[in-house]
Amino acid sequence: MESQLALIEQSFDGRYSRLVREALDELPHNFTITDPCTCGHPIVFASLGFLKMSGYSREEVVGRNGRIFQGPGTNRRSVMEIREAIREERPIQINLLNYRKDGTPLWMLFHLSPVFDRDDGTVAHFVAVQVPILRRWRRSCSANGRYGVNLCEEVVVLGSCRREVCSDSLAELGHVAAFGSVLDSDSRGVEAEEPCEASDSEKQRAASAISHIMSVLTHYSESTGRLVCGKRCFCPGSSLLSSSVIISLGRIKQSFVLFVLLARTDVHLPDMPIVYASDAFLKLTGYSKQEVLGRNCRFLNGRDTDSSTLFQMKECIQIRQPCTVRILNYRKDGSSFWNLLHISPVRNASGKIAYFVGVQIEEDCENQGGDALSPEMRQRSTVGAVKVALRTLSMGAGTSRS
Repeated sequence: MESQLALIEQSFDGRYSRLVREALDELPHNFTITDPCTCGHPIVFASLGFLKMSGYSREEVVGRNGRIFQGPGTNRRSVMEIREAIREERPIQINLLNYRKDGTPLWMLFHLSPVFDRDDGTVAHFVAVQVPILRRWRRSCSANGRYGVNLCEEVVVLGSCRREVCSDSLAELGHVAAFGSVLDSDSRGVEAEEPCEASDSEKQRAASAISHIMSVLTHYSESTGRLVCGKRCFCPGSSLLSSSVIISLGRIKQSFVLFVLLARTDVHLPDMPIVYASDAFLKLTGYSKQEVLGRNCRFLNGRDTDSSTLFQMKECIQIRQPCTVRILNYRKDGSSFWNLLHISPVRNASGKIAYFVGVQIEEDCENQGGDALSPEMRQRSTVGAVKVALRTLSMGAGTSRS
């Protein structure tokens, strides 16, 4: 867990610089930032306002998926709508019942918005703003009460939704007050059962918060040269993977990369650039994701890499056929390792080759993981898992690039 948190911190700071955390902490909004490109789609930042509202510490939140805030009263349909928005990489604003750390329910306006890489149009992060929905119980009475008692109108804030109760007698008003105290002491049942609607002002607050957060992220991304923006800037010639596909690929534990074969006339990207690298690949080679994506795999080659093996791989790729080779590769620190490499084409729904997958197994670690599978079976299993993960993209479930 500690190594994953270190990777999360390194990835977030590498995108925006370390100073961005202090700037985000100065904002008064309740929000989290998540990374769809990391396995499990974890939270990578939680604001002080959100931590105070939820009752969690930052250490209890960062690195975990947002589902930890859901509970028995959380509407499954609302959760599915949020997941669909993430898959389609679009904003969504929805009323949602979540739970604090102590188990008490909290109705909120949940506003999710993607953060795009300005260069290649991929989603770098999602910002999720949570605005509590105030529940107001109105006690309304008049001077013409049943017993001729002058009664006043009063608004009692109970915590999350609006209920209107009318009383025209002092006795009934007493019952209302007593019922209000019961709700104050334990409002979980009523809040979970009765859906809440956010007001226009609460919706405006959420949209304004998104704008402020995006301004901070955009500003600090300029210092690292890895610019982000609130709208997708799609560069022709690049091949995007949607967040849902990246999440599915992230569940595969084997070392592998996914790359595309571009036409020679394409001047925007290098030949056969890597569009996805697994965490196991990054651990094996010592490179970061930012150092790998967009590059050709030849950066793994070195002084003693056999040129005839490279030629064999090139020929197989040109004729669109799978191949398996034993090749000497090099890590970032310069150390070498024997790589049992399998390369296989991945076809889309129309039968055309959309990607190539390269699966790496370090020769000295063939039996890593304690399973009895041979290297060949592990490679084939990984290729099959990659094809399954890309199936939704092949069926047109990828992101819209308009």
